[in-house]
Formats: sequence, structure tokens, C-alpha cells
Amino acid sequence: MPTNQQVADFHRDGYVLIPAVFDRDEMAGLLRYSKGDRALGAEAKTRQDASGGESRLAVRNELDEDSMYTAIACSRRVADPMEAFLGSEIYHYHHKMMLKEPRVGGAWEWHQDYGYWYNFGCLYPDMGSALLAVDRANRDNGCLQVLRGSHKMGRIDHGKAGQQVGADMQRVEQAMKHHELAYCEMQPGDVLFFHANLLHRSDKNESEHARWSLICCYNTRHNDPFITGKHASYSPLQRWDDARVRARLTSQQDAGL
Repeated sequence: MPTNQQVADFHRDGYVLIPAVFDRDEMAGLLRYSKGDRALGAEAKTRQDASGGESRLAVRNELDEDSMYTAIACSRRVADPMEAFLGSEIYHYHHKMMLKEPRVGGAWEWHQDYGYWYNFGCLYPDMGSALLAVDRANRDNGCLQVLRGSHKMGRIDHGKAGQQVGADMQRVEQAMKHHELAYCEMQPGDVLFFHANLLHRSDKNESEHARWSLICCYNTRHNDPFITGKHASYSPLQRWDDARVRARLTSQQDAGL
């Protein structure tokens, strides 16, 4: 569970980075599994940024108990802190693997996740995401950037930016005058918890190293969407204890090699 100070930091800044939530062996298992996941490659959708750079994104709403992604999304190490940060019962809304490949991985434009989720029938921004670094993330390969405390601005209008949907840049430019820009450099196994209204983006991957990340997105029970079909409606989240999570992540089973 996060400390009282971490909860206070989340409410003040809109995010908290917790290092080494998963260890080296667990992350090696997840990386092997995801690299061998043929379905992941087939499902991943390409999104161009405003300059034409391409990144790939695979979104899944279902929790498959045989999947390592489910082990992460249901892990108490992830779900319990998120519930503490949001202050209400959470459930799994969806999860997604971000595939930012060497040299070709495009940028993600400034946006808020609630900028999308509002349109999917969620009345309140009482939602959040947990980004797990599968690969090392730094400035060279396009780590996440956030505007500290920008979640307090409320939802900003979003529109098309290339093939992506981005926040109104006039508002973003003003926000940058008032909110510190922070680069979230992460090691594999670190988890960044952030509020659905936090403004964030990432640069192109200019390095020789991939930046894959698994993002588990959560909604609160009282915020069950009135529009159904885009992402999951409320269902109680089964929590996996550490022993079960570790056993799944360090197993030799792959995803379909």
C-alpha cells in the first residue's frame, strides 16, 4: 500500500512513480511472454503523430487468467495502490500494450485519458492508469512526460492530431506556463500511477532501444459508464496475491511461439 505521503503526492501532482514494483525475474518473464504474443502483434493498431511518426497500441478489455497481462492488472501491487489513490473501489476498465519501436516509434501528443473516456460514458474523472515499464524508459527512447498538477485543470477539449486525438494546444501552452514539465524515466518493473486528467505525452523514439509499456486502466465503481461497449463495465476485480503473480510471471509458458 502507498504511504500517506504518496497519496498526498498523488492528489497534489496527479501522479506517483513507485520503483521496483516487479523484480528482474518477473519482468524478464513478461518481456519474453509479450515478445512471443502473436495475437498482440496482430491486434496492435498503428497511430501516426502530427508529424507522421508511427507508434503501435494493442488494447484489451478482457481479463484472461492464463495471461501475464492479467496477472499485472489484478496484482495487489498495482490494484491496491490505485484504489488508495482514487479513494474508492476500482475495477479493471481495460489494459493496453504500447509498442514504441527503435528509430520509428512516433510521439504521442499531449492528452488526458479522460479526454477520451468522457466520451465513452464516464461521468466523473475518478479514474486512473498504472504504467508498467517493460523496457527501460528514458528521454532518448521517448519516456512519458507529464505536467505536474495539471489534473486540477479539469477536462480539456480534445481534437484530431494526426491519427491521434490530442488536447487543445492553446490550453496546453497556457498550462505549461503554470505546471512543471517532468520526464518520467523508469527502469523495467517501475510503475507510474497517474490521474485520468493529468496532461501527458511522449517524444519519438530516437534511440536503438525499444520502449514497450503495459498500461492498466481502472475506473471506479460509482463511475460505471452509461454508454456500454467501448470498454468494460463494472465487475468486481479479483485481486491476485504476490505468490500467484510471481508464479505466473516467472513461469516458462509463452503466449504462442
